[in-house]
Amino acid sequence: MREVPGEGATLHVRIGGRGEAVVLLHGFGETGDMWAPLAQELARSFKVIVPDLRGMGLSSRPPGGYDKKTQARELAAVLDALGVRSTALVTHDIGNMVGYAFAAQFPGRVTRFALIDAPLPGIGPWDEIARRHAVWHWSFWGADAERLVAGRERIYLDRFWNELAGPGNRYPEAWREHYAALYARPGAMHAAFEQFKAFDQDVVDNRTFAAAARLQMPVLAIGGERSYGAVMAAIMRNVADDVSQAIMPGSGHWVLEERPAELIAAVRSFLAPLGRSTAAGAAP
Repeated sequence: MREVPGEGATLHVRIGGRGEAVVLLHGFGETGDMWAPLAQELARSFKVIVPDLRGMGLSSRPPGGYDKKTQARELAAVLDALGVRSTALVTHDIGNMVGYAFAAQFPGRVTRFALIDAPLPGIGPWDEIARRHAVWHWSFWGADAERLVAGRERIYLDRFWNELAGPGNRYPEAWREHYAALYARPGAMHAAFEQFKAFDQDVVDNRTFAAAARLQMPVLAIGGERSYGAVMAAIMRNVADDVSQAIMPGSGHWVLEERPAELIAAVRSFLAPLGRSTAAGAAP
């Protein structure tokens, strides 16, 4: 693990394996720790890089800069510091938004892009999704929100872990305790709320990115059957030319926790061409 300076923040980064790079980006309610099962599998064939996003987990918590355009530039700076020129991206939730901002700003640095179960601000059906009661938390931020949640982080986060899981699925108790403790650290919920507060700016930035150019790298849009499902691919076809989809049966939003074997298989299959190219370039 390393603490790597970015652009105004220092990111806590886990690194393992050898080969072509793969960056895993987490979302709200979790940290880079969520990727442990997938990272362990991918490290057999790839160099796996797993940061905590700005303000989250063990990364530093600056007062601002939570728009995804800035965080994408921060990721670029971190990769530069690690000597990584190009990488595949595997992202979830808010990680999707940082990943898209990175791919749009640095398309030559992204080999493949897999996104899991969350929309992109300003793209496709965003306005319709944003009106749904289920995403009320996108507008829940600020000093009063922080005061209401302070000391009640577990209660607040339980709502997402419970309601966003598919029927009959339960988010693991050990992970609930782990993340609730991390989000109870000083400034952690402020930083988390800032991720949502930045959505209005993300809408503007993403629409600018989309108008300028479409993504050309292969994209895999993954949705939980009981969450965004096929909508993920529909969203990505607004901004990318080479889009395939995978729908995780019976899964809600927490796909890696709800359907780990199926998700790992889908991601490994999608990234397999990179592993083959690495093997082909190795000395006999």
